[in-house]
Amino acid sequence: MEKGRLEAFTDGVIAVVITVMVLELHVPAAASWAALLEDGTVFLSYILSFVYVGIYWTNHHHLFQLVRRVNGTVLWANLFFLFCLSLFPFSTAWLNKAQPGPAAVPTVLYGVTLLLTALSWGLLARVLTAANGGEDSELRKVLGADRKTPGSIVIHVAATAIAFRQPVVSCVLYAVVAAMWFIPDRRIEQRLGSR
Repeated sequence: MEKGRLEAFTDGVIAVVITVMVLELHVPAAASWAALLEDGTVFLSYILSFVYVGIYWTNHHHLFQLVRRVNGTVLWANLFFLFCLSLFPFSTAWLNKAQPGPAAVPTVLYGVTLLLTALSWGLLARVLTAANGGEDSELRKVLGADRKTPGSIVIHVAATAIAFRQPVVSCVLYAVVAAMWFIPDRRIEQRLGSR
């Protein structure tokens, strides 16, 4: 199967996810800096969610640069990945409902969303590797021993557990994971440059 349709569909879904998230931002009640700062945590959670979605989009783009073909398993794994991404607007909006800071249960749900998305990303990478030559594939050689994905999952699990007592600490840990992934994987860019 051609990969172009999958990439185009993914781009469309990600564009909708980002659009729905921005629609949750509301104009302040007054025309002052104080009114804008009252919703500061809303903007911070939007920025964090936007960065996460952007990270996944850029890494998806990089990953598919090395993919030659897709199959039905890849299509379903990609759909699961997109399903997890589609939870971002809801979990971000609920996280924002508790003011002036994050509440435990919405922060837990946000962490579960992040965790599910990370797990679905790992699954997508595995099925793409299998569909493109398995252990001997160029994709497997480039991805090699991935430490960031398992590390991210461990931090997400820990942060989600901590959210029951310390939701602010959990949000900081969620931001730490985003910082870990902010720069796209250089191994793929290096491989593409050597072609």
